[in-house]
Amino acid sequence: MAKFRVPHTLVLLFGIMIMAMVLAYILPQGEFDRVENQQGREQVVPGSYEEVESGRLSPLRLFTAIPEGFAAAQDIIFFIFLIGGTFGVLRATGAADAMIGVLLRSLSKKPELLIAGGVFLFAAGSSTIGMAEEYLPFVPILLALCIGLGFDSMTAIGILCVGYGTGYGVAIVNPFTVIIAQGVAEVQPTSGIGYRLLISIPFVAIAIHHVWRYARKVRMTPSSSLVADIEVDPAHTSTEYPDLNWIHGAILGVTGIALVVIIYGLSELSGWHWYIGEMGAMFVGLAIVYALITHFGGDKSSLSMDEAAVQFCKGAAELTTTALLVGFARSILVILEDGHVIDTIVHGIAMPLQLVGASAASIGMLVVQSVCNVFIPSGSGQAYVTMPIMAPLADLVGVTRQTAVLAFQFGDGFTNILVPTNPVLIGILTMAGIPYDRWLRFVLPFLLKIWLAAVIALIVAVQINYT
Repeated sequence: MAKFRVPHTLVLLFGIMIMAMVLAYILPQGEFDRVENQQGREQVVPGSYEEVESGRLSPLRLFTAIPEGFAAAQDIIFFIFLIGGTFGVLRATGAADAMIGVLLRSLSKKPELLIAGGVFLFAAGSSTIGMAEEYLPFVPILLALCIGLGFDSMTAIGILCVGYGTGYGVAIVNPFTVIIAQGVAEVQPTSGIGYRLLISIPFVAIAIHHVWRYARKVRMTPSSSLVADIEVDPAHTSTEYPDLNWIHGAILGVTGIALVVIIYGLSELSGWHWYIGEMGAMFVGLAIVYALITHFGGDKSSLSMDEAAVQFCKGAAELTTTALLVGFARSILVILEDGHVIDTIVHGIAMPLQLVGASAASIGMLVVQSVCNVFIPSGSGQAYVTMPIMAPLADLVGVTRQTAVLAFQFGDGFTNILVPTNPVLIGILTMAGIPYDRWLRFVLPFLLKIWLAAVIALIVAVQINYT
């Protein structure tokens, strides 16, 4: 028999779209009533679910949902193109290669620092200010570093995504998940931070251990790599790097300043709607500054504006597949929303939790939130849909509302690095050239360990009456 070959990610996503269409036909249509809260966001009214009849989707909707999915994900798609263009210009300046060369020489005898430090930093960024899309620019840098140190592309993406998922799961003060969920559940914002800080230590340790164990095995036995048969982009396998000069230093310096401004904007200027649009503008400005620095710096490899424009277009073109997959991933949610079955799914999987004890109910909440994240990959969106149901349900089953919030953040955060409906995950994997099925083989053992730790943390939360 011919060896089974896993389909392309685009085929898998389209298959999930077909499954969503089937659900829209076989599940009852239903909706919760929604009210506008003080922040101007809609939230579900508990106990208000009722079936509705709005007409079934036309088979043609399977195809018309695609451009609508692209429109709904346009902010991320455009951000991906702008990142690709900016990194195209950055590569042309030689600054990125020079920096990678310095890091490789520094880390050649201590590669564990890259893995431990990288996982910790990505976890910290996601856990505190909710970083996710912001990590896309780090993909090419991590790929070059890990491959240069004798690891593989899976190690690079493991550092990023395992760190990102762990950070979103423990969510110490993530404003897009735990703070919103606490507000909806009528729990004091940022309360319970001590317990979240405490459990973040073993959770991050599990993440570091998982990535390091795999990376060490690949370094010792390259054939054990999950992506050993996949050709690596030549841009990530260079063995010669230019010396770092003052022009490279200036370019890297303005890049660091830009990243600080982006982080400040996300954490301090959220009231001014500082988000992906502003970040995209920063990257366009960076591309221009890169060209100006090399042009007026007297470097023999200086870029003219025309050359910079060519490199920008090439860099953006390299991420076309990534952008396409993000649009298709978002189209799945379009179908489920238009089919009026998302609320049906949430209602159906939440009701059985009223029949079990407190500890079992908290674990059930984790399962429910994990399943819901397949259909509602937005953390804040999931909070507004599920927490109005889970908060009063927690009162009924003897679980504190703070514990219900903890179950939400575990279910939302850890599952972010598993579900193919998460456009950020699909974008990162595509940039790295990692098939989704290979990623599953890497990440599922980690998720089993982290879910076990989450179950223990929830049981402890119930026992200590976590508030």
